[in-house]
Amino acid sequence: MRKLPLHTKIIIGLVAGLIFGIICIFSPIPSFIVIDYIKPFGTIFVNALKLIAMPLILASLIVGVTNLGDISKLSRLGLRTIGIYMVTTVIAITVGLILVNTLKPGKVISAETREELLNIYKGDVEQTQQNAIKEIREKEPLDPLIRIVPDNIFNSTSDNKNMLQVVFFSVIFGIALLQVPKNKAEPVKGFFEGLNDVILKIIDYIMMLAPYGVFALMAALIVEMAGDNPAKALEVLGALLMYGLTVLLGLAIMTFGVYPSILKTFAKARYTNFFKGIRDAQILAFSTSSSSATLPVTMECVEKNLNVPEKISSFVLPLGATINMDGTSLYQGVAAVFIAQALGMELTLANQLMIVVTATLASIGSAGVPGAGMVMLVIVLEAVGIPAAGLALIIAPDRILDMCRTVVNITGDSTVSVVMASTEGEEVVI
Repeated sequence: MRKLPLHTKIIIGLVAGLIFGIICIFSPIPSFIVIDYIKPFGTIFVNALKLIAMPLILASLIVGVTNLGDISKLSRLGLRTIGIYMVTTVIAITVGLILVNTLKPGKVISAETREELLNIYKGDVEQTQQNAIKEIREKEPLDPLIRIVPDNIFNSTSDNKNMLQVVFFSVIFGIALLQVPKNKAEPVKGFFEGLNDVILKIIDYIMMLAPYGVFALMAALIVEMAGDNPAKALEVLGALLMYGLTVLLGLAIMTFGVYPSILKTFAKARYTNFFKGIRDAQILAFSTSSSSATLPVTMECVEKNLNVPEKISSFVLPLGATINMDGTSLYQGVAAVFIAQALGMELTLANQLMIVVTATLASIGSAGVPGAGMVMLVIVLEAVGIPAAGLALIIAPDRILDMCRTVVNITGDSTVSVVMASTEGEEVVI
């Protein structure tokens, strides 16, 4: 197994965890063995990835800004990056809305199944609503702007949810470093270059544990989803199959339709080579459901396999992990209309345009962690008057769909990094 490439090892771990989880739910093996003694190894693996996410962003972004050497070049790169992120997000939501209005998966769910789901997941919905209400109450009209500027950078680096604040500080620090005398700036730059190299080496160590961490995560996921009644869980998932397929079809269109078109148009890149280059990050994103936890590996794949310079990847990818949630935004569009259909509500064109606007804005600064999309969805539902209780209709398959949409999130980030490198005249993957 030592001679196998990393992505093959991770896939083996993923499949093995899936099979082991299925064996556990249909055998006398107690579920606590998986939850208490296997899942913790997956948690340790994810925590290790999150551990180096912030220092990696801080070091690589400062080095990247100083390597650009030109503030005007940085501002141009920043505006282009944010612009294309907003465009791809709007495209993703639009694709989702077209599919859900065409296939109408909400019309398929029976009244009996609807009532059953509403009763089963009532407690989960209430918890999600409380989190969303807290999120909404804490926001001010210009809250996204306020959140960019930290009041204490050390506090910001202690929480991965504050990634945008660390990006802001790193950019400002790098710009300031360009403005001080070279003899004073070089030692500081050298320190961060050394720190960046050390963190990349730590990533190599962590990825040696990836197959085992992925095995633990998948086995625990299957056991937790099954709960006390695996047959009932499968029955509920079957009832929601049409909804899940609609979301997956939308994600597939983004992955194999929209992104290849963008790459071919702006970077003249072959998608097969691009796809091979980021597959380690994609598999990891699927396993962890976290853009933030996957970020170190995404940066490594983009730089080593796609030849995107660090000065570009270290700016574009952390920003994307914070404001670019194409997969999550698409899911929100589908989920909102699906719930409305299931509850017998008709949404006007104005309502659906509001979904596009709200989902786009909600994606900015949202945490790249598992479950964040559900909280964002409450905000979207409230904006168009759909009862938040309808979340109970989509909670059952959400964990699986969360894994898939995270893959799309990091694929979108990687696509934009290649495009930005190409527009800056860099030789990237062909």
